Amino acid sequence: MMNARAHFDAAAAAVESDPRWARVIARDRAADGEFFYSVATTGVYCRPSCAARRAKPANVRFFATAAEAEAAGFRPCKRCRPDLPPREERYAQVVAAACRRITEADEIPTLATLAREAGLSRYHFHRIFRALTGVTPRAYAMANRRSRVRESLAHSQTVTEAIYDAGFGSNSRFYEQTEALLGMTPRKWRAGGAGTAIRFAVGQCSLGSILVASSEKGVCAILLGDDPDELLKELQDRFPRARLIGGDAGFEEMVARVVGLVEEPATGFDLPLDVRGTAFQQRVWRALREIPAGTTISYAELARRIGAPKAVRAVAGACAANPLAVAIPCHRVVRTDGGLSGYRWGIARKKALLDREAAA
Repeated sequence: MMNARAHFDAAAAAVESDPRWARVIARDRAADGEFFYSVATTGVYCRPSCAARRAKPANVRFFATAAEAEAAGFRPCKRCRPDLPPREERYAQVVAAACRRITEADEIPTLATLAREAGLSRYHFHRIFRALTGVTPRAYAMANRRSRVRESLAHSQTVTEAIYDAGFGSNSRFYEQTEALLGMTPRKWRAGGAGTAIRFAVGQCSLGSILVASSEKGVCAILLGDDPDELLKELQDRFPRARLIGGDAGFEEMVARVVGLVEEPATGFDLPLDVRGTAFQQRVWRALREIPAGTTISYAELARRIGAPKAVRAVAGACAANPLAVAIPCHRVVRTDGGLSGYRWGIARKKALLDREAAA
């Protein structure tokens, strides 16, 4: 008859030979949901990724489901909460609920309110919200509020009515932040940019046709392509009712500087820019301008640099929406394996720009 020590050793050996044990040792999050394990000495069951002190193999049993573990008399671990959805899923649900709360609220909820409703500390809630959305709760709320203003401007009878319909408590609070997003006063935006003067010129460079446009604030578009008419149409679509004015001699000098940047992208760009986009897009575009010429980074690395490591697709979308070729160097972002991936103005142009920077 097997003595107690031999039985203990046999039980340990059986667990250690089970491939699931290696995943428990590694605290493999990918295994969460695939199986659970219990510990006889504590009476609890855990997820494979649980950070609790490692149990002795002889005391461990494996279960396919949490229900099986509980039926065997084990209670859920209070640390990894195996009776609840996985942490990432719970966090996604928390953030989704907060986004709905922000979207539906007449007044922007405070961080303390959102965190309390999520059952988290303010710091923890802020961190996971930013990790999953790419922006802070405040930035998300303001972007949502401005989006509501843009929609209201198209339907309300007056600008003031649109501002209050969107939930801003006063005109001053709205005007303090809105022009950076709209790129013009709300009244002009409501009119499709009517009355806003945008100077432009279309020329040729070694990469094909190039259109350069500038508002009073700075360069607002640098477009590359094969057909000058298509570039002009894209500008008109971007500013449907703005007053487009052909550039004069002074403007031609600006265009020459932009063409020079295309020919030698490593020289840098010091002209003022009129950058219009969402809060998230602007964060991505600022990070793009910090990438040194002659170097590349991956979309995943760019997402990490802006503090949103899980927002890789959103980062790629912001790169694709960049209206300022070369000045905001989205061509310096590549796939993780080094592949050139997509580029708004064509892979061949992206390769040419990177080759020029590498040569310089």
